[in-house]
Amino acid sequence: MKWFQGLKGKIFFKEPLKNHTTFKIGGRAEFFAEPYDTEDLKLLLKKIKQYKMPFYILGAGSNVLVSDKGLKGVVIHLNSPCFKRLSYKGNLIEAGGAVMLRQLVATAGKFGLCGVEFLAGIPGTIGGALVMNAGIPGKNISDLVEEITVMGYNGNIKRLSKKDLRFGYRVSNLSKYIILNTRIRLVRKNKKAIQQCINEYLKKRKLTQDLAWPSLGCVFKNPKGDSAGRLIDCCGLKGKTMGQARISSKHANFVVNIKNARARDVGKLMNLARKKVRDKFGITLEPEIIRWQ
Repeated sequence: MKWFQGLKGKIFFKEPLKNHTTFKIGGRAEFFAEPYDTEDLKLLLKKIKQYKMPFYILGAGSNVLVSDKGLKGVVIHLNSPCFKRLSYKGNLIEAGGAVMLRQLVATAGKFGLCGVEFLAGIPGTIGGALVMNAGIPGKNISDLVEEITVMGYNGNIKRLSKKDLRFGYRVSNLSKYIILNTRIRLVRKNKKAIQQCINEYLKKRKLTQDLAWPSLGCVFKNPKGDSAGRLIDCCGLKGKTMGQARISSKHANFVVNIKNARARDVGKLMNLARKKVRDKFGITLEPEIIRWQ
């Protein structure tokens, strides 16, 4: 009997993970599962535990560097309509964990709801953004959260209110959960003013970030009171290339894939940047991205 029998969702074998990350890097997943709904997800987790397989939760792949050798076990990708529901009532928006941030921003603006404009241009899903507490200086997605519905790796579903949540700089207490749904509170504002604000954030990203090549966005967290990009730039590493991976000439905290970069090349650039910054400033940069290997 095959372990995946009885599941309603899709199962792919030897799926190239580079097709599912914004970096366009990564080997193949032994199994790539897209559960049909929450009950199917619960059954999938039960089978994974029964057969003692490693597993990974993948959203839009915007913050994950996957090994060139691929991954053993199961990559769980929430891609069905069940996990992409988006609705609003009054000043509240309810969004599934697999809803893209760009869709959240656009929908809020369409209905005159203000507060998520700063997320414009940030790739990824709401689920991934919550786990890492995505944001910009002075604003984080955690500021908006009223309630989150999650599934534990044991299959149990529960609702977490504000008092249950712990957020910090690019970190949360949600890493051991699968985000099913979240409720965020916004405020009413003129639609035209909201769109202008969105456009300003998008314009700033275009001016300051390297969007011409596949990337994972910022690879290091900013140390307190400073910028990782500034520190790396001061070490003269802008434009430094290894293989087909390059430290961006536009933003030194971006590593870009200029053709067919490999994860090992990205890793070498990250190690070089950390060493140079540590030697020059005595600061150890902490990765913002997640590495699967």
